[in-house]
Amino acid sequence: MLYKNIKSLILIIPTLTIGLWEYVRHTFLLPYISMELGNWLAPLLVFVVTITLLRKLFWMLEALQEMLQQERSDKAALMEREKISRELHDGIAQSLFLLSVKVDQMEQGSEKRKEPLNNFRKTVHQVNEYVRHAIASLRYPPVTKSKPWGESIHNLVLDFKKDTGIAAELNWQLREERLSLKEKVELYATLREALINVYKHANARHAWVIGEEEAYGWRCKVTDDGTGFQEDSMMNAKGFGITIMKERAQEMGWFLAFNQEGSGTTVEVGRRG
Repeated sequence: MLYKNIKSLILIIPTLTIGLWEYVRHTFLLPYISMELGNWLAPLLVFVVTITLLRKLFWMLEALQEMLQQERSDKAALMEREKISRELHDGIAQSLFLLSVKVDQMEQGSEKRKEPLNNFRKTVHQVNEYVRHAIASLRYPPVTKSKPWGESIHNLVLDFKKDTGIAAELNWQLREERLSLKEKVELYATLREALINVYKHANARHAWVIGEEEAYGWRCKVTDDGTGFQEDSMMNAKGFGITIMKERAQEMGWFLAFNQEGSGTTVEVGRRG
């Protein structure tokens, strides 16, 4: 029921109650009820209607006011988060990208400086990952009971489809209560990195993201129909994205596997037991 309708009913119902009571009293009850008794029954009837009906309307009015206030607060918070995400993207993220380009140029110029530059480049990449994750998280409202964590995975796949033009499907059966808060953050980052690799390296036209539960654990897969890889080249890859995925899985006690299925690649991560 609309806010204006509730206010109108609160104003109209007492008047209608008195009017209806006076009509019934004078038309049908006058031979049975004295004028004095009728005058006493009129405010009593209004009181009963107020307690039973108007009280519920007042409760609905208060609930609507709280909802409107919450919506205003959420909108203000979301606008602030969007502003922060733009500042991160336009400032830190772009600076980190330019810095990584300069490191690549420096790395090509000197063999002696390759190892320290590799370490420095790895640090830049890690910071860039954290910033990208922060930007992605800030673009959506914080997770609440009514908006489960799985929605962030859904948004991740939708953004991937929109940004890359690669068709992507999501089959997510993994309940969020099976994961700790840290696991949710790290799994999100792992899946995002796997999708980024599909876009950068696989030359794929389709990707699938699957999350499923097992008797004593869970597993997630990112599969594509791209060009695949040769033998163990993926596991031995020196790209920092792959390296961070390995380190993240090792830190969390997860298994991480790269498999070739037909012409495509499957990245599988999960926990046993």
